[in-house]
Amino acid sequence: MTEGNYTVLLYSDDPAVRDRMRLAIGTRPAKDLTVRFVESSTYAETIRTVDDQDIDLVVLDGEAAPAGGLGIARQLKDDLPDAPPTCVVIARAADRWLAAYARVDATLVHPLDPVLTGRTVAELLRGRAAVTG
Repeated sequence: MTEGNYTVLLYSDDPAVRDRMRLAIGTRPAKDLTVRFVESSTYAETIRTVDDQDIDLVVLDGEAAPAGGLGIARQLKDDLPDAPPTCVVIARAADRWLAAYARVDATLVHPLDPVLTGRTVAELLRGRAAVTG
């Protein structure tokens, strides 16, 4: 990561969901932040990407199958002492308790609100910069 430039990993087994995530976040979620996206569609690809690349934020589809975003988030938090922040997109606000159990840093609800999504992503990226900066 260079100042203000971040890499965001989008995970979903559904390309249309990844497209909606990308559009809701945008390449400039805030005036001072620029985002580049990498994508994964499987559990193995997601773990490999986090291991092999400098990922600043992971946005996971909580409704993906067979590996859901909540399970992947929990594994990242359990296995990596310096895991990137995670945001899980869930179908029901009532599932936030599951997200808390999975130790995710933020949740968003389908359908994604671009204003709330951009604000959430910006906060997570700024928090990551403060920790790693």
